[in-house]
Amino acid sequence: MDSDTLKFLLDGVARGEIDTETALKKLKNLGYESVGEFAKIDHHRTLRTGFPEVIWGQDKTPDQIAEIMLAMRDRHQIVMATRVSADVYARVRDRVRDVRYYPQAKICAIAPHPLEPHRWGTIGVLSAGTADLPIAEEAATTAQLCGFNVLRLWDVGVAGIHRLLSNRHLLDRTHVLVVVAGMEGALPSVVAGLVNCPVVAVPTSIGYGASFNGLASLLTMLNSCATGIGVVNIDNGFGAAMLAGKILDMAKRAKGEEMK
Repeated sequence: MDSDTLKFLLDGVARGEIDTETALKKLKNLGYESVGEFAKIDHHRTLRTGFPEVIWGQDKTPDQIAEIMLAMRDRHQIVMATRVSADVYARVRDRVRDVRYYPQAKICAIAPHPLEPHRWGTIGVLSAGTADLPIAEEAATTAQLCGFNVLRLWDVGVAGIHRLLSNRHLLDRTHVLVVVAGMEGALPSVVAGLVNCPVVAVPTSIGYGASFNGLASLLTMLNSCATGIGVVNIDNGFGAAMLAGKILDMAKRAKGEEMK
């Protein structure tokens, strides 16, 4: 962040020449912090989007992940990195002693423990099969780290539809559902036909050869005849959680505006 620009902006607010709303809009788009020669941290992403920057851990070295986390920790209550293997986490922890690991989700994070919901709304996360759990847990853990209450329901795929139907009462307790499925990817269509909330569908790369590493389930979800489904990319549990979170934040904002 350019200190001269920031001082000019704050002086303008102090003199009454710039109103606070204008200043906030300008602050939302100011600056970033360079970390070495390999990263630029967008500290103001929360101001603009409602959620902080998250580190993509895959393909980064443990040292790079650690450096970014250390640079973010003093300015963010929660710092998280996705797609982090257990071996990489162990090396990150050598430098970031208070980082926690969520092994099934492959997420490491600096975060309060235990996690307590502080945002409005409940996100339900469903998995069709046990093999889909890593992606489902990525979604569930991301949502929890972002401050949402999360309801998990695992192994309720269409091959044994009674498992889903016997838990239908749980679906009514959620405001957005993230539904994770591989193979033919039919579960989101079934769920969307049962509930009155948005469904975020996540195709996974689980399945036999003709599933084409998740392409078959992706196409099934895109072609669903059930309404109210949004589809994210293959294995993108993180993106599904963020979309669900933004839907809830927008719903809360709209509800607040109606009450004014």
